[in-house]
Amino acid sequence: MKAVLALEDGTIFEGRSFTGEGEALAEVCFNTSMTGYQEILTDPSYKLQMVAMTYPLIGNYGTCPEDMESGRVHVEAFIVKEYQPYFSNWRGRASLVDFLKQYGVLGVEGIDTRRLTRKLRIYGAMKGLISTRCEDPEAMVQKAREWPGLDEIDCVPMVTCGQAYRWEGGPGQEVDLAQGDALWQKKSQFKVAAFDYGIKYNILRHLERIGAEVIVLPAKATAEEVLRLNPDGIFLSNGPGDPSLVTYGVETIKDLIGQKPIFGICLGHQLLGKALGGTTYKLKFGHRGGNQPVKDLTTGRVEITAQNHGYCVDLETLDQDAVELTHVNLNDNTLEGFRHRSLPLFCVQYHPENSPGPHDATYLFDRFAELMTRER
Repeated sequence: MKAVLALEDGTIFEGRSFTGEGEALAEVCFNTSMTGYQEILTDPSYKLQMVAMTYPLIGNYGTCPEDMESGRVHVEAFIVKEYQPYFSNWRGRASLVDFLKQYGVLGVEGIDTRRLTRKLRIYGAMKGLISTRCEDPEAMVQKAREWPGLDEIDCVPMVTCGQAYRWEGGPGQEVDLAQGDALWQKKSQFKVAAFDYGIKYNILRHLERIGAEVIVLPAKATAEEVLRLNPDGIFLSNGPGDPSLVTYGVETIKDLIGQKPIFGICLGHQLLGKALGGTTYKLKFGHRGGNQPVKDLTTGRVEITAQNHGYCVDLETLDQDAVELTHVNLNDNTLEGFRHRSLPLFCVQYHPENSPGPHDATYLFDRFAELMTRER
């Protein structure tokens, strides 16, 4: 079935749907990972985005329940050069096409993903409409242009949990935050309150690995509710969209700074930067993939990291006397991590939970454990 992608600049791409009829209006971006498409599809940080994979053959190992990073697919549409319908892997339980159909997400192959990626790299991320209805191309372009875009839509309420819950190897029992620290049940090494701005399951698994009992909080949970829990540490998760629109998160974090140890990842890093007086800006085409080089300035080591973000904290807007740069992207020298010189908080822009991606940065969860131990 024919499918057409129209970008806001007027460029038209033709391909074929391998999931049947469908349409999506979203920001178009690309991911350079060679594997991990299921983790990418279920990452809430991709809300209101359609993803083009630069690796040309996708679908060859199928999908399995263990590789879910949330409860559903969040990518609005999935674009590949060639789809492989016959998967072969001992872990595989279902084909990619069946997986996408289960969540009603359009999958398109046959588009020149190399040309599309080059255009996005040169001109930046763009709004786009992809459809099997094959309307008048000019009308499709106009529709893409009229869509508000991520700069105007707060995506976090679309992906956060509706009610606080326990993490028990998976989403567990919902809890009432009014009960405060009586909610903690286990004799765990640490008690962690984790804000869900679009949290990924493997982050929660790593918090479990360091000995933490975790209660996951909705994005709009208040500082009072968090402090009533009396956790050993506070985690700020990844999530989608422009951090400038998540004003409620910034205000809550301001009230929590200095109260408890804080660790932020991705959107959590950006919100923490804004809470400390910094500003954020949109990257030209973002960092998305499992092969991004980052230097840890505290050790001198270079890590290959997994990343998925389109916005960045401007280091020049942070108080350099209070904040220390800890990580830098070696491709474009953008800020990838910082810590406070006197308060117990640190954060990184990339994804140390390695799902998908390399395991180079999992030590950051151990740093969080050390910080919580020291601050008790």
